[in-house]
Amino acid sequence: MKMKAILKSLLFSYAVTGIFLLFLAFLLFQFDLGEKPVSAGIVAVYILSCLLGGFLAGKILRKDKYLWGILVGVFYYLLLITVSFVAKGKWDMSLMHAVTTFLMCLGGGALGGMLS
Repeated sequence: MKMKAILKSLLFSYAVTGIFLLFLAFLLFQFDLGEKPVSAGIVAVYILSCLLGGFLAGKILRKDKYLWGILVGVFYYLLLITVSFVAKGKWDMSLMHAVTTFLMCLGGGALGGMLS
């Protein structure tokens, strides 16, 4: 039951990510945004997606909500890194960026779990 809830929350997080990234791409196309707003938008998408996934996991599991939110954030990050590595064929991220992204996903998931 717990693994099914985590998988459902992860799928929800990735669906939210896809929708928000499409919206960000639309904004980039329409308004010719610079690099900084797009980078900020991507960070916001990571955090919001993990927050909503952690929220859903907390709602489904109802006990130790923040821990399940953290788990959603960790799995989100692991799949994000894996897909990025496979798409580029090499590690193309500094250690500082990797740690920062991990903490954002972890924090977003934990906050979502706590708010549920």
